Amino acid sequence: MPSTNSTPVQSIATATNPITAGPALIPAEGSTAAPIMTRERQGSVGSAATKKAKVLKPFNTANIKILLLENVNETAVSALRDQGYQVETYAKALGEDDLIDKIKDVHCIGIRSKTKLTKKVLDAAEKLGVIGCFCIGTNQVDLEHAASKGIAVFNSPFSNSRSVAELVIAEIVLLSRQLGDRNKEMHQGIWSKVSANCYEIRGKTLGIVGYGHIGSQLSVLAESMGMRVLFYDVVPLMPLGTSKQVHSLSDLLTEADFVTLHVPETEDTKNMIGELELNQMKQGSFLINASRGTIVQIPALAKALRSGHLGGAAVDVFPKEPAANGKFFESELIGCPNTLLTPHIGGSTEEAQSMIGVEVSQAFIKFIYNGTSIETSIRLCYTHANVPGVLLRITNILADHNVDKQFSDSKGKIAYLMADISDVTAEQIQDIYRRVSETPTNIVTRVLY
Repeated sequence: MPSTNSTPVQSIATATNPITAGPALIPAEGSTAAPIMTRERQGSVGSAATKKAKVLKPFNTANIKILLLENVNETAVSALRDQGYQVETYAKALGEDDLIDKIKDVHCIGIRSKTKLTKKVLDAAEKLGVIGCFCIGTNQVDLEHAASKGIAVFNSPFSNSRSVAELVIAEIVLLSRQLGDRNKEMHQGIWSKVSANCYEIRGKTLGIVGYGHIGSQLSVLAESMGMRVLFYDVVPLMPLGTSKQVHSLSDLLTEADFVTLHVPETEDTKNMIGELELNQMKQGSFLINASRGTIVQIPALAKALRSGHLGGAAVDVFPKEPAANGKFFESELIGCPNTLLTPHIGGSTEEAQSMIGVEVSQAFIKFIYNGTSIETSIRLCYTHANVPGVLLRITNILADHNVDKQFSDSKGKIAYLMADISDVTAEQIQDIYRRVSETPTNIVTRVLY
């Protein structure tokens, strides 16, 4: 299992932050120019070479098209429209065919967890430069294929941490008092006042799997309510408060009264909680999953609940989730005793969605505008195949120019180079762009000026 400390994810062909690295995005409307980012101004160097095959021109903000799906918060919509961009919004996720049709001429797309940006969809995105995930996860995006096309991907890993942690605290209390079942009975007209198998949470042991942003916040909240906290992570981490890290998942499962999962979806974490792990948990203990739906094997969990081995469970995420609201949900957990089922609402609070809207929309804006306003300077952003000899070839192209600063990095088969070049004419800019973009390793060449 990889480290559970969530960090902003991006899959441009570099390990650097795409916002600060600033690859250019968008050509002028109706132009065959290479993607380019700059604020529109008088005397742009791009207008001096209109007879070239590929003309570099500044963009007009009104020509930038942004597609926001799944009811992205109004804070994001307003911030982007205030910049003058064309912003189209949808309250729900789009099916693959509709998404392919919509994404063809979009420069930026914002999604949440239900929209699937597959290889087929990304191949239809002729102008797409950046994907913003208004959520923690990015598993709904084919990151490897996005990287191969030079498309940046970033998420919002911090903004909803508190909301998820508070939901888990609430579920711990609800499960320990069997309030879900009592509430259902009352709505059926059944009065069932019982105390058997109902407990205070004070003095109980909470086991946290994944001590990242959510897990560590949850640790503090649980201790404030008198709980003893253990946590398991694949990397050594400094505990907060009096919590303690255990050496293995088995150690945590056998000792905790409540087990809560806060790990990303990876090959190592898929199906990490199955029949073997559930049998290691204490008789009458509780399981909470507010991370990813593939982490827990649902049939095994249903069996453990119906047999009485587990005292209850709270599940907010599922292997297959409906694409829209309505009577579409099916699960083997329906009807299990003392089982709280919620429709992936861990981060669905007004506060969290507002903060996510601000964070990701500002990232969009910074990504679009990141560049220099000095007319005789450019920034070359070159996404390329990570093979030997590329830097030598680019160095030779730039040998006759004044390179103020150069940066390069790589991530697997993809690499990225950024160079700031000063004292260049419009003709020289065109020549640099042409020679770099024609290199055999080129994926995306962009110029900011």
